[in-house]
Amino acid sequence: MPRRDHAFADRDDAAPLDMLAALFEARGWPCEMISDDEMTGEIAGAWAKYQLRAIWRGSDNVLQFLCLPDIRVSREKRGAAYELLSLVNEQMWLGHFDIWSNGDMLLYRHGALLGDDGMLSLDQAQALVESAVDECDRFYPAFQFVLWGDRNPREALDAALVDAAGEA
Repeated sequence: MPRRDHAFADRDDAAPLDMLAALFEARGWPCEMISDDEMTGEIAGAWAKYQLRAIWRGSDNVLQFLCLPDIRVSREKRGAAYELLSLVNEQMWLGHFDIWSNGDMLLYRHGALLGDDGMLSLDQAQALVESAVDECDRFYPAFQFVLWGDRNPREALDAALVDAAGEA
């Protein structure tokens, strides 16, 4: 069972949820342990607050990391949203976007396969959080353009990527 005392400052790595909880605590981000294998937290991105969830599966040393930008996809917009998902996912090297069938929520998901020891370093923890938030920030406008602006998926993606490239 993972430790919850966060007293591993002298180590380079720790049990995945311990390391993530310590990172959240150090940054002043709210988080809570849902169970021994799951935690949740919240981070403000450029466009919205994102709920982050980490789920540890120790049997195969996989940490599933989810970022939910609180975007719901209505039934009438689902076709366009799935078309945009495929265009967005072509742009991604790590992780992918999906629509959660339970609640029609948009989410970013990344599965990290950890080594045989099942430990997570601080650098890995920071990279997981930063990449999830960065990707949600990067594509949030495209989803807004499709879901609320009635743009077609290709236009929405092009506009979002041009806007993101123009930010200082």
